[in-house]
Amino acid sequence: MCEPAVKYEMDLSEPDQQLLDYAKENINEDPDTKLEVLEQLRDMIFERGECSPHRLDDDFLLRFLRARNFVVRHAHRLLINYCEFHENHPEYFRDVYFDRLTAIGDANLMGTQPFCDQTGRRILFYKLGLWDPDKITVPELLKATLLTLELGLLEPRSQILGGICIFDLGGIKMNHARHLTPKIAAHLIDIMVWTYPITTHAIHIVNQSSVFKAGYSVVKPFLNKEIKKRLFFHGKNMESLHQHVDPKYLPKKYGGIHPDYSYGGWIDFIRSNDKVLKELKDLGYSLEEQMSAKENQTA
Repeated sequence: MCEPAVKYEMDLSEPDQQLLDYAKENINEDPDTKLEVLEQLRDMIFERGECSPHRLDDDFLLRFLRARNFVVRHAHRLLINYCEFHENHPEYFRDVYFDRLTAIGDANLMGTQPFCDQTGRRILFYKLGLWDPDKITVPELLKATLLTLELGLLEPRSQILGGICIFDLGGIKMNHARHLTPKIAAHLIDIMVWTYPITTHAIHIVNQSSVFKAGYSVVKPFLNKEIKKRLFFHGKNMESLHQHVDPKYLPKKYGGIHPDYSYGGWIDFIRSNDKVLKELKDLGYSLEEQMSAKENQTA
């Protein structure tokens, strides 16, 4: 499993034997039948014609099978959801600028640590109380979230193990609630659980206030039973959080041992990695200006 190391670098390597054994036992990824199941999914895409994915190669389709325990019909449904979201919301993939993503990182609003937790999973943090809606818009926040999910999907480890999310709601005020409506909150959770081929095993809520409690009563009807099972509310009780996440993998503010690592470190990694930039461009991200700037710097 991952060990803490302060190095912003994605694990793009093929799964090792330990991870393959986990995949076989937990998500039904059998190396003897994997290619056959991939062909079944590919055939279903052509036969039903319900979606037109931009890629049909094994590496891409494998993400959806892994996210749905290699049940072909469920993987196909997830792929339809994913394609429909991209088609219906092109605005989230256009004009995604590194300087705006860096601004979100500088505000310490969201981020992923440069290491995994005790299970080998990435942790995505949101600190919504630090959010200034006048400086960072809701669409920009969603763009950053989607980009983070797409980056996670490039890691075979994350495809197999999934990830977890921690929402720190300390400092949430009515001004936040006016911008982050219950419908948008439910939409965000829906994206993370049902639209993208990465398994969100748990969503931990910490430092929630009375403002959140009032908002959650409105959001709750939008959430199905499966999502509710993955929600854990801890308030200010970090020992409760530690029952799920070992504190040696958490920042100090959550009873851990680490500082808050900047989202900007990941932006620097993206800008320096040609493979990642190409993957994002193929997904529809308008990164031409950034790519040109990088080419000029290295010319």
